[in-house]
Amino acid sequence: MGVKWLKQLYREIMTGIGLAVLIFLIYQGFDVTPLLVIGTMFFVLRFLIEGRGDGKKFESLRANAASGLAIPSVSFEDIGGQEVAKRELKEALNLMRNEERARKLGIRPLKGILLAGPPGTGKTLMAKAAANYTDSVFLSAVGSEFVEMYAGVGASRVRKLFKKAYQDADKASKSSAIIFIDEIDVLGAKRGRNSGHMEYDQTLNELLTQIDGIRVGQKIKVLVVGATNRVDMLDPALMRPGRFDRIVKVDLPDKNGRLHILKIHARNKPLAQDVDLEAVAKETFGFSGAHLESVLNEAAIYALRKNRSEISASDLRDAIEKVMLGEKLDRHPSLEEKRRIAYHEIGHAILGEVNRAGSVSSITISSRGNALGYMRLSPADDQYLYTKDELAGRIQVCLAGAVAEELVFGQRSTGAVNDIEQATEIAKKMILSGLSDLGIVSKDIPQTIIHEGITKIIKEQEQLVKEILLKFKKEMEMLASHLLENEKISGSIFRQMLKAAV
Repeated sequence: MGVKWLKQLYREIMTGIGLAVLIFLIYQGFDVTPLLVIGTMFFVLRFLIEGRGDGKKFESLRANAASGLAIPSVSFEDIGGQEVAKRELKEALNLMRNEERARKLGIRPLKGILLAGPPGTGKTLMAKAAANYTDSVFLSAVGSEFVEMYAGVGASRVRKLFKKAYQDADKASKSSAIIFIDEIDVLGAKRGRNSGHMEYDQTLNELLTQIDGIRVGQKIKVLVVGATNRVDMLDPALMRPGRFDRIVKVDLPDKNGRLHILKIHARNKPLAQDVDLEAVAKETFGFSGAHLESVLNEAAIYALRKNRSEISASDLRDAIEKVMLGEKLDRHPSLEEKRRIAYHEIGHAILGEVNRAGSVSSITISSRGNALGYMRLSPADDQYLYTKDELAGRIQVCLAGAVAEELVFGQRSTGAVNDIEQATEIAKKMILSGLSDLGIVSKDIPQTIIHEGITKIIKEQEQLVKEILLKFKKEMEMLASHLLENEKISGSIFRQMLKAAV
């Protein structure tokens, strides 16, 4: 604060002196126009450099300095659902912790680690935990902070970032520092992609130079940790051995990982006795850690709205649907539209249950996000491979809504547009995976052949859906009436009613 105050005082004194000199010259009859022009140009240039150029400070670095150069409090135990990634990262960091032993074995110093994975999987937390694990000063920046329209600015910022890492570690009496660069694909994209703007290439070149400048036996060790969800966009020079030596995959968590994450985020939240976090973990396949945190947060908000002191299972169900589809909307479809929506969703549900018993989680005709109604399926277990029959079953579920509308009302509506898109994508996946009548095909197959194959698959499955729904026509009418009356049916009630009707 003292240095900053002195700088401010110096500026004010110099400004006062300058104004006094200017007034004196005017009083003496001198033409001060050239001085005013030069002064204006000087201040404009200074503003551009400091406001938009090299003078820009990283907010994250200022925050880090304000905290007294503290080591992040996040540890690997606070991160759930990433056991493989944590193990890989710890193994790499042990080279930094045991530098002397690594040197004796002839292992080169670790310079960079890349954390690659979808958004919300905990890459930033992993970087902070790495700093905690190695007792290192932590500095963070975002790739977009480096590149500006002014040539040389990005390279200068890279140099300043590395210089600050060494200085901060020295001030904190630490032997190491970790520089975390989020969205490193902005800074480290393949050279030549921005041919009209050489600033990108200059900035990347400077980053490569700084990484290469990390040497064995330095007083302060620096490790660069990058995070991206677009590894394919990174420049090969950045990815070569000796720079980013390790690529740690930070993928979406599996069922056990999701349960671990839910337990971590539920520590400070009172849960009712009917809450089963294992069931929540099962229903949230494909959710990231950020999504799961949001589910528990939204569930707590629902409990607050209802003036309850505990989070119930129904709050969690509503929260899952909100995170997946968005908040409920005040749309008011006509009665005829509601009937169409009800039959549409019941059609989906019947095919879902026929293909896999117990799969339907809930059905509703309440609007959420872009959907006027929806039917939610809960996966039996995390699944990463699909057979031809399983993909065909998924296409049937997608088509069932439109087919149900056609059977009851005589024609379809625009409400099935998303279903058709999904069915088309699945059919295309079948073709490219060699699961269609075309057999094994190249990815460069002409689009006309792919289109013909998709059309054939869709028509075949559409006919099967029609035959199945005709068998369940009475049950469909009964379930649609119940849905119109109650607006929502849980999966268990749906199965009970379907079983009783059959």
